[in-house]
Amino acid sequence: MKLSEFNTNMPEELIAMKPTQHRDEARLMVLHRTTGEIEHKELFTSVLDYFNENDLFVFNNTRVFPAKLEGNKEKTGAKIEVFLLRELNEENKLWDVLVEPARKIRIGNKLYFGLDDSMVAEVIDNTTSRGRTLRFLYDGPHDEFKANLFALGSTPLPQYIQRPAEAEDAEQYQTIFAENEGAVVAPSAGLHFSRELMTRMQIKGIDADFLTMHVGLGSYRKIDVEDLTKHRMDSEQMLITPELSARVNAKRDAGNKICAVGTSVLRAMETCVCMGGHIKAYDGWTNKFIFPPYDFTTCDALISNFHMPFSVMLMISCAFGGYEQVMHAYQVAIDEKYRFGAYGDALLIVD
Repeated sequence: MKLSEFNTNMPEELIAMKPTQHRDEARLMVLHRTTGEIEHKELFTSVLDYFNENDLFVFNNTRVFPAKLEGNKEKTGAKIEVFLLRELNEENKLWDVLVEPARKIRIGNKLYFGLDDSMVAEVIDNTTSRGRTLRFLYDGPHDEFKANLFALGSTPLPQYIQRPAEAEDAEQYQTIFAENEGAVVAPSAGLHFSRELMTRMQIKGIDADFLTMHVGLGSYRKIDVEDLTKHRMDSEQMLITPELSARVNAKRDAGNKICAVGTSVLRAMETCVCMGGHIKAYDGWTNKFIFPPYDFTTCDALISNFHMPFSVMLMISCAFGGYEQVMHAYQVAIDEKYRFGAYGDALLIVD
């Protein structure tokens, strides 16, 4: 398919700049992919109505870290923004980052962070047009260094949320089950789940389990090729444990529904698919890029948010629910004033 086929003509005023007051109070659209029927639910909590005892929800338990730093360049004092991507080496305190404005940041430059310039980093390599490798010049234990570094950072809200991050975002842009640190993008479908909703799941007998995919900026990076077969995703680190793979496979064999909570979960599971819709344990990296047409075998349902035009997440949703049906659902969402983006409303795609 072509990139231009994923333009939803979404009005920018539908992008949610703030979440709902309570996590599970967003609206929910339900798309039945076998018939194309669409239902509208006032509260996300209605999602449990479509699942039965012994069905399984698979969540992404990655944890977003405060990746945005503001600092200044040595000598000139020019303001710079550094976006932490991943730690490359603990011992040498090396980080893969993006910098802005990139044209002013060269190898050998020193960058200063904090009100008293207490955190210093040296640029030691160029990785991409905006990418750099930084070595932080910190004399102290790694845990202390990391705590001080993160104390200087702010929540990495998506660029389409056009406001500075606030203190509340540190909690709101994080799932309640976030555990394994490493993401710079929150698994947004999981943001709708409150502790009360998880308890209701348990009471109904719906099981929950977790994988880890550290979602990176590749999910938001602009696709610059019309022919989607030529696009290459950035690699992201993921973990599917032997315990999770055994549980998923047992549920599949027993005929229970398996629901991916978010496109990151769906992509991780399809990375590890084997015969009969089973998945295998995996600890490594994936750059799997999914767009229509695609034959899914690991999951029976997908919970997602309403995503931006031309986005990787929209393409995965279209692949799972059917291109024509999902694009029609997005037009209905626009007509009905659903809220888009990470803080927006939710879409459940089921048979």
